[in-house]
Amino acid sequence: MERRRGEAETIDAELPNYRLGKILGIGSFSKVKVANHALTGNVVAVKIVSRQKLRNMDLEENARREIEILKLLQHPHVIQFCEVVEAHANIYIVMEHAESGELFDHLVEKGRLQECEARHFFQQIISGVEHCHRNMVIHRDLRLENLLLDSKYNIKIIDFGMSNTFWDGQLPRTNFLNPYSAPELISRKPHNGPEVDVWSCGVILYALICGHLPFMDENIPNLHKKIRGGIYDLPENVSDGARYLILRMLEIDPTKRITIAEIRQHPWFQ
Repeated sequence: MERRRGEAETIDAELPNYRLGKILGIGSFSKVKVANHALTGNVVAVKIVSRQKLRNMDLEENARREIEILKLLQHPHVIQFCEVVEAHANIYIVMEHAESGELFDHLVEKGRLQECEARHFFQQIISGVEHCHRNMVIHRDLRLENLLLDSKYNIKIIDFGMSNTFWDGQLPRTNFLNPYSAPELISRKPHNGPEVDVWSCGVILYALICGHLPFMDENIPNLHKKIRGGIYDLPENVSDGARYLILRMLEIDPTKRITIAEIRQHPWFQ
């Protein structure tokens, strides 16, 4: 979701209990605004989902699933769900406000992170992802832009719009792909779930330490070719421990990819 600034405080007739403020981000079928509760003054983030755009994009089920998943997940490193308001034109998903912005912007400001800081964030990301998997939820869109920071710079995983559950084995394919997507998603292969998030976590760890993504190409077919082949360079300054984890997470064969439990046991992680 693209992050935005500005816009004066307003009251939406469909959401009278909140005073809406600046836009935090804009997506293909929604936008997120900061808001204050009219009575308590509590600061929250409100995801405003257009029903018309959902229908046009055939994503109504995705929105419904995202709400149910947010209700299910209760964890310090997953964005906290507050309430949902269903109105005629829009669906309003009210969540906690992570005021320090995206991990992406933090990385851009720093250039790249020292491994001790990267480890701190990575531990929190893995903790949140592990909670999702324990609740049979696969995120499928983990990336720096979907990791927010609260006032104390703790990770908050957001945007479960592409998420799904893996109660019944293999998950359906997705058309929403990006440089963090696993090879099996790029190749449109059926997948079981957790391993695609592990791959994305590997891309994130690489980016935090190296300051750029492992797979980059403006030509989409070339980008997909690099991802499917696991073609990337790992700088020499990356420590042996971090190098091992990145290589194991960016294993193109999902059956050989390291698991969350194995990541937790590795000395570098601890």
